[in-house]
Amino acid sequence: MAAVGMKETFRALRHRNYRLFYFGHGMSLIGTWMQRTATIWLVYRLTQSPEVLGTVDFVGQIAGVVLIPFAGVLLDRWNRYRVILWTQVLSMVQALALAALVFSGTVAVWHIVVLNTILGMINSFDMPARQAFISQIVEDKEDLANAIALNSAMFNGARIVGPSVAGLAIAAFGEGLCYLFNGLSYIAILGALLAMKLTAPQAAASTSEDIIGGLKEGFIYTYNSLPIRMVLLLLALLSLVGFPVLPLMPLFAGQVLGGGPEILGWLMAAFGIGALVGTVCLAARKTVVGIEKVIAINSVIFAVGLMAFSLSTKLWLSLGIAFIMGFGLIAQMASTNTIIQTLVDEDKRGRVMSLYVLSFGGITPIGSLLAGHAAGVIGTPYTFFVGGLLALTGAVIFAWNLPAWRAAACPIYAKRGLTR
Repeated sequence: MAAVGMKETFRALRHRNYRLFYFGHGMSLIGTWMQRTATIWLVYRLTQSPEVLGTVDFVGQIAGVVLIPFAGVLLDRWNRYRVILWTQVLSMVQALALAALVFSGTVAVWHIVVLNTILGMINSFDMPARQAFISQIVEDKEDLANAIALNSAMFNGARIVGPSVAGLAIAAFGEGLCYLFNGLSYIAILGALLAMKLTAPQAAASTSEDIIGGLKEGFIYTYNSLPIRMVLLLLALLSLVGFPVLPLMPLFAGQVLGGGPEILGWLMAAFGIGALVGTVCLAARKTVVGIEKVIAINSVIFAVGLMAFSLSTKLWLSLGIAFIMGFGLIAQMASTNTIIQTLVDEDKRGRVMSLYVLSFGGITPIGSLLAGHAAGVIGTPYTFFVGGLLALTGAVIFAWNLPAWRAAACPIYAKRGLTR
């Protein structure tokens, strides 16, 4: 029975293209998380300022945020496979440039802002392209929800390994090694992409002749779909008030817990372990139907966890709560992704997935900017508590409106051949 359960949990890996993507991307993501940890610690080391931490995260990503909706329109017209190939190459160059600056001892905050801005622009195409590409490399659509959950598990497995290794590497060798490893890690995903043999055709492009028309069509479609609109709004709220816990984590590690990069690595690793457990549990589900309850419950778990985290002054307690927050937030995000991928029409997948990416990747920099300045005024713990309270309010409103959500989603489930 256990063997059957494991086989069911990892069933999407039977698809060759997805298997290549899964393991190649997984190696690359370890480097990505090492770079992210190194960046927030490097900025903190150079400035010791919560305002600068929030501002750097905001400025470094805002250009990419503006591009994301337009990227979605183009991804419904361009070859997503080629887009992903090019974004990996450009991301490799960006990481190696940061490594060179750190190793040479010439790195400054403005370098980080410029290179993060470039990476944000690359990611505005890369992130929605990867989300939309999953449906193209999983031939059996009954395995799509499982593939999305495994993808989230892979992401959060890398979240465990990357920050913990980065914390030790920074303490021993400095931030440059993290950037170098990340640059070299892109070799794995590039090799996997080049080894793929794609047979499933990409969906037909939008019928709109201009980009603005295609963008408008995508927004109207998303707004008119109550189930998609509701889950995106909740995700956007959690991203605004909850995600800043990550860029502000160095402040919590240093000012509240009195630690250094090792403590930062442990906190982010605990968050990642919780996220990994949450997504593996999600992968074990056999159907997407009923997953709206998972979204509501895990939103509450994250919100309450964030408020509890703000009150903790002990490392062991903070690690336990970080685990709970990771479980709740990433299980919520993965469930939202699964719902959208299941409900969206194929010819609008690129645009809708770009709005999904915008709902967390695009809103987060704004939240980081606001949270960074709030932390400078009222302190990091109070900033986290207020964020948790706002997230809890949104989760309760979403749960209250679940009957309307189900009434709108059930006809689409029936059309897709899904049953309770």
